Order: sequence, then structure tokens, then C-alpha cells
Amino acid sequence: MNSLNGLTVIDLSRILSGPFATMYLADMGANVIKVEPPTGDDTRTWGPPFLNTESAYFLSVNRNKRSIVLDLKSGVGKRALRRLVQQADVVVENFRPGTLERLGFGYETLKSLNPRVILASISGFGQTGPYRDEPGYDLIAQGMGGLMSVTGQTNGPPVKGGFSLADIGTGMWAVTGILTALVEREKTGKGQWIDVSLLETMISWQTYIAGNYFANGQVPQAMGSAHPNICPYQAFPAANGYFNLAVGNDKLWKTMCLAIGKPEWAEDGRFATNPNRVKNRDELVGLLEAEFKEQTVEAWVSLFRSYKIPCGPIYRVSELFHDPYVIERNMLQTVEHPTAGLVSMVGNPVKFLESRDTDEALAAPPLLGQHTVEVLREFGFSDLEIGEVTTMSSAS
Repeated sequence: MNSLNGLTVIDLSRILSGPFATMYLADMGANVIKVEPPTGDDTRTWGPPFLNTESAYFLSVNRNKRSIVLDLKSGVGKRALRRLVQQADVVVENFRPGTLERLGFGYETLKSLNPRVILASISGFGQTGPYRDEPGYDLIAQGMGGLMSVTGQTNGPPVKGGFSLADIGTGMWAVTGILTALVEREKTGKGQWIDVSLLETMISWQTYIAGNYFANGQVPQAMGSAHPNICPYQAFPAANGYFNLAVGNDKLWKTMCLAIGKPEWAEDGRFATNPNRVKNRDELVGLLEAEFKEQTVEAWVSLFRSYKIPCGPIYRVSELFHDPYVIERNMLQTVEHPTAGLVSMVGNPVKFLESRDTDEALAAPPLLGQHTVEVLREFGFSDLEIGEVTTMSSAS
């Protein structure tokens, strides 16, 4: 989808949250210029695994971008970035608060260079407040944001999400903020400074967990895969593994009871309504676990799907990317990389059904500095100026 065609994004970010945000802007057609220091984005060296010399981590969040190398500690690099900003629409960074100012590119400076520029700043704890200067890491945000207290088994140790939810989620909020600021700029002609943090991302996702606490004052606890407000709504063991079952209302409950040959459970006062099933959760789950262990995951999923009861297998990653749904919906894509070869990538989940051009060919994640000359020339740099930039960057 090329809805953002013509939008120029200067990406000063590294690691995960910022690159995830700019990748999706790039997927939607934005011209994303990834500005890297002479040593490159840190994740270029994160591994194994590597595909030849390329980090699988870096490859996963940097497609559809062009890489240029600027040494922002040098006068030449600073001057080059100023010229890029003057022609840009958006700047994205995820340094610790204050770092951009120390480099000479705080928001007031950017605004003086380009009053229409939108700066998106991603950090652990935001640009203000008592934790402003603390380093931001996904694990810390998951813990402080309450997620780890409600993840894992009851009475077990705190458990983080299996991947970097705070980093990725904050990247998503950054995209939301950028798109909102672009709409506002159409009305006012002015840019904006967007401030998103890992901790506030985790807090914002508390939704009904926080709502339950506000309502009854009871501190939410870890419940494994179970839901605090709905039952049965969790993973269950079958004869050969686990599957998920989501009985979200009383009609589904009655249908499920019929499907498994236990119609009397639907009329049992302990289980007839969702509030009663929640109150009698332990007893009900025990009955269901004994029943479900009699057949395989495949048998239960097939049965419940035939009755339109929400259910599904619990995939390993290797199984996930062989599912026909994933293939048909283009959530597994490949791109030819100049050194890594054929690289498999996770597709874009946003589909535009009217235009049907969401799944265009991807551009490979860039080599370090691959597009420095090309981009600087597009921005009006002379050959002499390009030579100064590249010489300084390679010497750093």
C-alpha cells in the first residue's frame, strides 16, 4: 500500500521499538531513511543466528528502508542531518531523553529548521517525570507496567511475555501518534513532538485488568491462560498436547455442552451462567480437563469448529508458518538480500481490501550505508559534499 508515498521519514532509531515503527511506515509507502552511526544499528551484531553475515534480528524490522551512515558527533555529519531534516516530514528517535538535544537536534532546533516536521520520541519513561533519565528496557517496562504480575501460573514467579511486548507496542503507539500528527498538520500547517514510552504502553493495555481492580479493589493475580471474567476461556490439555477454548457467552456454553455429549452441564445451576461458571471455576475446569484428555487436540479442534465454538491449536513458531491461513494471507513473505540470500519475513497485518495492493514486493533490509550516496544526491548534496560525508563516516 502506497498511501504514505511522498512522506519522508528520517529514522534515527535503533534496536526494536523505533525500527518497528518505521518499518510499518515504510510498508505503507513512506520514504524511510535509516541514519546509522559508522558502527551501525546495534542489532546488526546481535546473534546468533546470522544469515551469512547478517543478523536475523536486524533483518526482522528493517525492510523497505534505505541506510545512510552519518557520524553525528562530527560537524560534517551534523550539517548533513540538518539538511535532511529541512526536507523531511517525520523524525523518529529512541535515544534516552536529552541525548538528541546534546547532539544538537532537540525539538526546538528541528522546528527552527522545519516548522512542519514531526518528531516522534520513544523512550522508557517519557520526556518528563521522575524516571525520565532512567534507561528504558522492555523487561523493566513489563514488570513496572503490571504485565508480569498477571502472567504465569497462579502462585508462580513473575513471567514476562514471550517477546518484546513493550518495545513493539510502543512502536505501534508511535505510528498512531505520527499518523494523528500528520492529520493535524494538514489543518494547522504545524509540526508536533510526540512522546511515547514503554511504561505507558504497558499501562494503557491494562484495560479490563485495571477496570476490575478499580471496581472491586482486589489485586489481579496470575491465572495461567485463564481469563478473570470468563469461563471456560483458557488452554486445556488433550491426549497429545494443548488447545485453546474460548466460551465467551452462555449460548456458546450450551452449544459446547451439547457437542461433547454433556447437555446436563448446561442446566447445572453451578455452570448455567457465566458469573456462576467464574465463581465455580475450579470445579468446572476439573471436569473439562478430565473430559478433554480423552481425545487429541486435532479431534477437539475439529469438533468445536464444526459447532462454531471458538477454539484453536497452540502452535509452535515452526507450526505457525505452515498454517494455510498464514500462507494465504501473505503473513509469510520472502525477500532476496544481497548477502543473506533469500530471507523469510513476517508480513504486514494491515489489509486494504478496496485497493488490494497491500502485499507488494518488499525491499530487502539495507546493508550498512548502502544508500548513503544515493540519498544524499537526492537531497541536493554535491559530489564534493558527499565525499566529505562518506570520508568522515568511514574514518570514525
